[in-house]
Amino acid sequence: MSNVIVTSKAEGAAWELWQALLLGDEETLVLLITDPEQGHLHPNVVFDTSDIEQWKNYRYNLRALRIWSLCYKQEFTTPLQITSSRGYDKCLRHLLTCGAEVDFAPGGKTALHEACENAQAECVRLLLTYGANPNAFSEDGYTPLHLCSSPESIQCAIYLLEFGGNVNSRTEDKDDTALHIAARFGLEEHVNLYLRRGASINRMNDSGQTPLHSVCAQSHGREDAERYYRVCKQLIEHGASVAALDEEKQSALHLACRTANHRMVDLLLHKGTDVNRMDYGGNSPMHKALQAVSYKLEHEPEHTVRSLLNYGSIRIWPGAIPKLTTEGGPSPWNVLKFCSKSPRTIEVLINVYDRLKVTDDWVESVPLEVLQDHREFYESLFALSQTPRSLQHLARCAIRNQFQGQLQDLIPELPLPTFLQDYLLLQFQDYVS
Repeated sequence: MSNVIVTSKAEGAAWELWQALLLGDEETLVLLITDPEQGHLHPNVVFDTSDIEQWKNYRYNLRALRIWSLCYKQEFTTPLQITSSRGYDKCLRHLLTCGAEVDFAPGGKTALHEACENAQAECVRLLLTYGANPNAFSEDGYTPLHLCSSPESIQCAIYLLEFGGNVNSRTEDKDDTALHIAARFGLEEHVNLYLRRGASINRMNDSGQTPLHSVCAQSHGREDAERYYRVCKQLIEHGASVAALDEEKQSALHLACRTANHRMVDLLLHKGTDVNRMDYGGNSPMHKALQAVSYKLEHEPEHTVRSLLNYGSIRIWPGAIPKLTTEGGPSPWNVLKFCSKSPRTIEVLINVYDRLKVTDDWVESVPLEVLQDHREFYESLFALSQTPRSLQHLARCAIRNQFQGQLQDLIPELPLPTFLQDYLLLQFQDYVS
């Protein structure tokens, strides 16, 4: 292979073409691609953008279909990819009618990949109409459908499937399907579309995760919690297995506890997920929930912990709360110190016992600044070192112990006022008595 010789005139035309592509200047594009007097630039020219400073100084590599360079790292792009990624459908149509190769991918991605990644639906439709391969793999092992990863890309996904896209194709790096990716990004419409088009609901990726694992494992802000919950619900309603385990023997519940989405946790528990299953590391869902408390405060992790306890989770051994130990075995970190910024989490943890031996270790475990921020609660907690629990609390413990593991089902059936039912289910009071 050899470099294409570029004259001074052609270099100037190429620079004009580059600017026209970036701006979507259809008039200039038509002139430069079709007029021999302007250098007769080919629609399949390849721009090497590995050194953008050279472009600013008019020193750049311009090649046609044959590419050769001594540069170690190259970043190639074409007019078709530029216009597709920016949504310039009129410019794109002109390039296609002038003979641009629709699946040409010198930089590792086709124009269709670029259009999908940037949610340019009209460009996707146009490329597919001109014969673009909806199942082409990029250099990184992704099909265009795998790159439909934003809410705005739903129409792109629809077009791809209408033109023969494979809904169950897998990425080469992680073995993810489009459903894994849509679940991971919390894309409700995409998930619904893929399920209607025959997506495999329980297919595992190379980590043993199903799409349900993917949605439960993905960290997200509080503002997105409801959206992720709805995707989780959607998957379960279409047959996703809540008992499936990944390669670390984690269920979707383990992962939902780690992300502290308490509505997902409630849903999984209601569907019968094993609340006390241990993963390879010996962690139960309760371990995962407590480990997440300090950095998931905005998600109100106390709701997750309360739900786990109400569904029969293994409890913290009360004599060792400063050193987290469960009935299933010891763990080396201090739960009181680690979770102290969430006093409601501490509240529900201790309210499942009828008596506690509060010692100086408890006081020393809570950082001074936390004590100052939540003084009333911690004063009520530390007062238990001198006073017994209230009769009302003892009655609650007796009833809860009687209904072991069936609290959520049986307590709402009791002929009791709602406020008493809530009390039995560890309704928060922000103090202990």
